[in-house]
Amino acid sequence: MGLAGAATAYEILARLILGPEHVPPLSAVVPEALRLLTGERFWTATGRTLAAVAVGLVIALVAGILAGFALGSVPQVRRATSSTLDFLRPVPSIVLIPVLVLVLDVRQITVLLVAVSCFWIVVFQVLYGLRDVDRVAVETARAFRLGRLARIVHVTWPTVLPYLGTALRLIVSVALALALTGGLVMGAAGLGEMIWSSQESGESTGMYALVLLTGGLGIGLDQLARLAERRLLHWHVATRREAVA
Repeated sequence: MGLAGAATAYEILARLILGPEHVPPLSAVVPEALRLLTGERFWTATGRTLAAVAVGLVIALVAGILAGFALGSVPQVRRATSSTLDFLRPVPSIVLIPVLVLVLDVRQITVLLVAVSCFWIVVFQVLYGLRDVDRVAVETARAFRLGRLARIVHVTWPTVLPYLGTALRLIVSVALALALTGGLVMGAAGLGEMIWSSQESGESTGMYALVLLTGGLGIGLDQLARLAERRLLHWHVATRREAVA
């Protein structure tokens, strides 16, 4: 009902107030979107965008988990680095473009933007998870003479995993946004560059159709991330409650 209401409101707004020559109505955008779905160019651009998202996410997850455990496992290191991390985290990765453009091509820069932004989210979620580890469980594991690796596998990792599930849901949307930014700002091949080309050539209906399809892609990625989180945490009590509800 909400979606139908929003679509109707947009159609009326575009036709009666803003004007179809400036904002194409949904009745024109949807057929254009369906036409794009049958073209090879759209799927090639989507594949390039998703490739940048996937590579950036893998780098961010691997580097973020390793860095999070390295910084958060030793309390002294965590305290010594907390102020530096708090300073670096708000710095948007997009400000690195003027520096990176001197040494990397636009595709590599796009992947790096995705990786850097998602890296911080993963690192802080790992740190939050490590702070939440039950000290009684750790001491009990030590009493049973479990080694450091065994304590990480059986005590620490299960506590951190739900935080990584949250990180996964967060970084998927961030990664898509930055992959699109790489195309819009630098012309990296993909959906962002396709949207920019449509805007530059005055194809407003095509541009709105691409924006609509990109929104659908974002929803699809978000649903995949939620599905992966449920599968990954099928044993967790919160996931069981959600399934019962």
